[in-house]
Amino acid sequence: MTSQPFTIRWGIMATGGIAQTFTKDLLTNPASRDVHDVAHKVVAVASSSSKASAESFLEKVKAPAGTKAYGSYAELVNDPDVDIVYVATPHSHHFQNAMLALQAGKNVLCEKALTVNAAQARKLVETAKAKNLFFMEAVWTRYFPLSIKLRELVSSGLIGPVYRVTADNSFGNDGPNGSLTFPNEHRMVNPDLAGGALLDLGIYSLTWLFQFLYHIQPEAEKEAPRTLAAINKYSTGADETTNIILQFPKHKSMGIAMTTLRVPTDTDGHNSGGPAIKIQGPKGEIQVMGPAYRPLQYRIVKSDANGKVEVVDCPIPKDTERQFGHGMFWEADECARCLRDGKKESATLPWSESIVIMEVMEEALKQGDIKYPELITTDVFDPKSPLNTGGK
Repeated sequence: MTSQPFTIRWGIMATGGIAQTFTKDLLTNPASRDVHDVAHKVVAVASSSSKASAESFLEKVKAPAGTKAYGSYAELVNDPDVDIVYVATPHSHHFQNAMLALQAGKNVLCEKALTVNAAQARKLVETAKAKNLFFMEAVWTRYFPLSIKLRELVSSGLIGPVYRVTADNSFGNDGPNGSLTFPNEHRMVNPDLAGGALLDLGIYSLTWLFQFLYHIQPEAEKEAPRTLAAINKYSTGADETTNIILQFPKHKSMGIAMTTLRVPTDTDGHNSGGPAIKIQGPKGEIQVMGPAYRPLQYRIVKSDANGKVEVVDCPIPKDTERQFGHGMFWEADECARCLRDGKKESATLPWSESIVIMEVMEEALKQGDIKYPELITTDVFDPKSPLNTGGK
């Protein structure tokens, strides 16, 4: 007799593009990705602006009948049928929104970047710990089978100790006369929404550095990096180009994380420019073809392979019935397994590591003199904050 999969019930906070993609992935059949031990149910979605917006969202994602639509985040976090809340708001809102859910006793999966600064990240972790709740930053790329395989290969010594990682995640939104193609109020460049290249795109470049220069270090030897950053500001005050060097002196290793809104990582859409990520050791290197957030192929170049390159494709499985499969379901599966097993954090991205990454980004923004408004940088929780009520 086969046992039933462990099913968790999701509440979706926000109704934008990323919330739609994640929810559509939740609604795919886990068997289509060869997952049989856990499953997902979407029970409610909330918009902070109106119930009609939430209802429209449910239509767009083809949610099952009976899924609840709410016109406020407070209603969502107080729904007794919700096991875990997925926070899909802009990162400017993450601290207040995730705290709203934690204070209501809900487990939380919060989109990246986790917060706007490290103090907010620490406060969320402290709250999750105090309330004995599961809490995880939604860096979906870490849970790809490709990423898991590469961490295994590097840990096995395939290329020797990793001395250098370079990673780029950039968009080509160059406009006329020094402008970008985003309007100034767009979340990518709006300081009121903690806009800029680093928190939105550069987090993925840092993800690749951290996976191979920090995450796989033995716990007893964990070394937080030194951070050196260079930033070009956009006319709005957000960062348009950010480059960060991370140095791990004890491990004799370094990483360079790059991001810009001026030129794309993938010039022609066919990766003709080469890999977005390089992981290098004395015995060879692993190249990851971009985009950094959703890689589909890696290449192994060994120093003793006489020019032979091993190319491995890792396509993302599709649910043929729903005609969908984006790759966000793997982080959802991780949440389900952690809840099933009574874990409060994921070993793949522990709380401590999310905080160190936030510290690096905060330090980089400080070195580049990027400032955000008090409303989105405070680490004082306010359930009535306009970030929680939609300005109501």
